[in-house]
Amino acid sequence: MCISRREMTEKYYDMVYRLALSCTKSRQYADDVAQEVFLRFLKSDKVFESEEHVKAWLIRVTVNRSKSVFSDLWFKRTVPLDENIPFSSPEISEVYYAVLKLPQKYKTALHLFYYEDMSVKSIAECLGEKEATVKTLLHRGRNMLKKSLDGRCDDEHSKTV
Repeated sequence: MCISRREMTEKYYDMVYRLALSCTKSRQYADDVAQEVFLRFLKSDKVFESEEHVKAWLIRVTVNRSKSVFSDLWFKRTVPLDENIPFSSPEISEVYYAVLKLPQKYKTALHLFYYEDMSVKSIAECLGEKEATVKTLLHRGRNMLKKSLDGRCDDEHSKTV
């Protein structure tokens, strides 16, 4: 692999942070998760076959670490703050908050597909699922969004999820 770990960190930091934010719903936890993911990445002596392998590893570790945040004793004793994330368009804001209310498995699949522009095959590999499972998660997640948005999520808006 030609690119150094430091360059990979700079290249994929935003992706990891956005995924962590989507999973944890908290900027503070997303910061912590992203820092821990990259600390593990930089300290790891794992040999990666390609840049895609690095990306898949980062996604997997981010999802796993985001899940473990909620099982930590500290999290169980705290009350989350209501964070309002500003958006330029009210439609995007409404869809974003609707996505955050979905169960984790749907939220992760939708985030990787729409925000990270990953293929179904790539998502399946990263999450350790079958492609059919990912397609089902995307389909059910979209249906849940349509219900929660009372049908206001037409085809044009569903592409911006």
